[in-house]
Amino acid sequence: MGNRKPLISGNWKMFKTCSEATEAASQLAKLVGGVSDREVMIAPTYTSLALVSAAVKDSIVSVGAQNLFWEDEGAYTGEISADMVTSAGCEYVIIGHSERRQYFNETDENVNKRIKAAIKGNLKPVLCIGETWEEREAEKTFSVLDKQVKKGLEEFSLSDLGSLVIAYEPVWAIGTGKTATTDQAQDVHKFLRSLIKEMYGEELAESMRILYGGSVKPANIAELMSMPDIDGALVGGASLDPETFSQIVKY
Repeated sequence: MGNRKPLISGNWKMFKTCSEATEAASQLAKLVGGVSDREVMIAPTYTSLALVSAAVKDSIVSVGAQNLFWEDEGAYTGEISADMVTSAGCEYVIIGHSERRQYFNETDENVNKRIKAAIKGNLKPVLCIGETWEEREAEKTFSVLDKQVKKGLEEFSLSDLGSLVIAYEPVWAIGTGKTATTDQAQDVHKFLRSLIKEMYGEELAESMRILYGGSVKPANIAELMSMPDIDGALVGGASLDPETFSQIVKY
């Protein structure tokens, strides 16, 4: 895996009130106390960001937002900017998650704008991409991902993308209990790394972390992480319980 430091991240989605989130984050920080050779990130809801950041302050756990809007500020009721999530203690931001694309009509074009805003705000963007079951069955996986990466990163220069993380999440494996086999996941990760190499050169391709997401559990994390191009995980359901998530972190 070269010099890529594994990143195990948890997307809490729309779960946990402020007090529940604070408690879970504190517990997690204790449980992963002895871990040093990998990074850990959790993404709670907006309302809990500042509280969770305070709860994990002196630990190895960093905090991410689940999304952001591309404008700095303005009359955009219900939206939130890069500066706002940074001031709440975020280091990362998840962008283009399949649920955002599916339920909230996010497109590759506005994913692109969000990534721009994140980079401008010194946040590390986690670009989520993935194909549906129909697309996989029709053997369109690589063409779908190619489009999502190229459109998502349109007009970015090499120097913009040093902190970018890509998360491959086959939409058919999210919350379904279906997991891509390790070989299927590795094939896609290898394809993505070669795509980044073709677009931006070998150095970025070798240093960029590509995470796998989609029904990741303590039982399958070690095998996934043994693959040469899988650099970490974006964990959904299994990240909500600190005990379970800490087992994934300590694979």
